[in-house]
Amino acid sequence: MTLFNDLINYIMHLDTNLLSIINYFGHWAYVIVFTIIFLETALVLTPFLPGDSLIFASGALAGIGVWNVWILFLLLTFAAIIGDTVNYSIGKFIGPRVFKYESKLLNKEYLDKTRNFFEKYGSKTIIIARFIPIIRTFAPFLAGVGQMNYFKFLLYNIIGGLFWVGFFLWGGYFFGNIPFVKEHFTFIILAIIIISLIPAGLEFYRHWKENKRKNK
Repeated sequence: MTLFNDLINYIMHLDTNLLSIINYFGHWAYVIVFTIIFLETALVLTPFLPGDSLIFASGALAGIGVWNVWILFLLLTFAAIIGDTVNYSIGKFIGPRVFKYESKLLNKEYLDKTRNFFEKYGSKTIIIARFIPIIRTFAPFLAGVGQMNYFKFLLYNIIGGLFWVGFFLWGGYFFGNIPFVKEHFTFIILAIIIISLIPAGLEFYRHWKENKRKNK
């Protein structure tokens, strides 16, 4: 519980925490942010890491000259693309065993939700899922499990990575330092997280209603 509370506290004060990291580590802070985005997309065990909010906060700091926005764009896009690629590879080689045997490490509920997303949106899930926390982490894994053609996956992976990082990074860069946004930064970050979760919540509610109707 303490780890969870620390994570929530870090996310809620992302602007000051990130600035402290930059001041302490200097250029190595680029590596830290790169690593967080990579891990969030590469491992199904780390969907709790901040993605959208971290990219937005990074863009806001780049907007005041603390960071180079183009270096961030290239680094974070690369992290997102290779993260999904690693996740796809893991799903392809060890994923089938996860479904064959009950796994305590992976949340089967998240896997099932993501599978439902694939059934509805097909390959485009790789792009759409980029904007939905948790599902973003499980989508490339299930693409690997389902043996999606790698070059098709790579195309959607690159498009999704560019759009996802670009949207939040440039959003933070251009809007993160507007006085209103700066004064209410915590609430803006919270809003980003909530809005990102809305599609997953609606999808979950739709399936819950369908299952309830079938069980009547």
